[in-house]
Amino acid sequence: MLLLAAYLLLVEKQTHVTRGDLLPHMRSSRLKDELADVLNETVTEEESAENDPEEGIGVRHSFPDWIVKRLLQEYGEGETEKLCASLNTQAPLILRVNTLKTTIEECRRQLHAEGVETRRTRLSPVGLEVPKRINIFRLRAFQQGMFEVQDEGSQLVSTLIDPKPTAKLMDVCAGAGGKTLHFAALMANRGEIVAADVSTYRLDQLRKRARRAGVSNVRARAVKDLSDLNDLFAGYFDIVFVDAPCTGLGTIRRNPGLKWTVTEESVHELSVKQRSILEASAPLVKPGGALVYATCTLLREENEDVVDAFLSNHVEFILVNPGFRLSQLGIHREESVRYVKLLPHREGTDGFFCALLQKSR
Repeated sequence: MLLLAAYLLLVEKQTHVTRGDLLPHMRSSRLKDELADVLNETVTEEESAENDPEEGIGVRHSFPDWIVKRLLQEYGEGETEKLCASLNTQAPLILRVNTLKTTIEECRRQLHAEGVETRRTRLSPVGLEVPKRINIFRLRAFQQGMFEVQDEGSQLVSTLIDPKPTAKLMDVCAGAGGKTLHFAALMANRGEIVAADVSTYRLDQLRKRARRAGVSNVRARAVKDLSDLNDLFAGYFDIVFVDAPCTGLGTIRRNPGLKWTVTEESVHELSVKQRSILEASAPLVKPGGALVYATCTLLREENEDVVDAFLSNHVEFILVNPGFRLSQLGIHREESVRYVKLLPHREGTDGFFCALLQKSR
């Protein structure tokens, strides 16, 4: 019975299998009786799922109940349905053109010469989408530092911050430097960028990438604790960027297993760490400077709740409305928008959250 159902679904490409599909193929009255029992039980489960949005969305899109429950609470039923569906799709291959070495059109010509077709991204001014999956790292254009692989949403976060060439910028959780290198390009290789991280391995990767990209305004600095930076850099930076460690639920398109490895406990543990990092980063901002908090996750506990808790304890910081900056990139929101939220079903990017804070003078 199961083999027959599987045949109809996989070979005949039926989207549903009904009793009427199976009965003509069965001669045994015992099998027909068993089929009736199975189908009755299945119908009951389907009716239950239809009546319960949490269960229905979880079943349709293969998501754990606790994630669906949280998304429903924070986004509503319609948005959650679309969000979960989009997270099950394949993420596009997106490149960020390195404007320190080339232009958009020159990079496209070089890629075309190597047999790679591209198209411009919808929102990022320096993004290219590669429709066909290839080993991008073997290309001469990559080895020459003409581009980096970087999701469009990640590019937009850096673009929204818009650091000026004269800025002093601290990238607190720089990792291997995806956004750090974009900052360097936006600053035209001028100003000063300090890229800090607890991982010396990731910082070594950043240094290699910086050499390939022709970046010279970045200093990589390993830290055991962010408080170590306060003695050296208290009140020094125009921009302090906190790309906080998070559950990464906004990147499920690239890492489907995250659905089943992230737990409610890990969300809570990370939110505690995020609050601590944001708290430790605040003294590095100079009067009138900016403190930017970003994640690639979807849940309020790691996003709005972290920022709101920080603001309640720091009256010297205010939240900056990002609406104007978003509109310049072709992303239109309500005037009352407080945070930047990018979602795969809406913007076509990975899921990102960003809060722009300004310190009083």
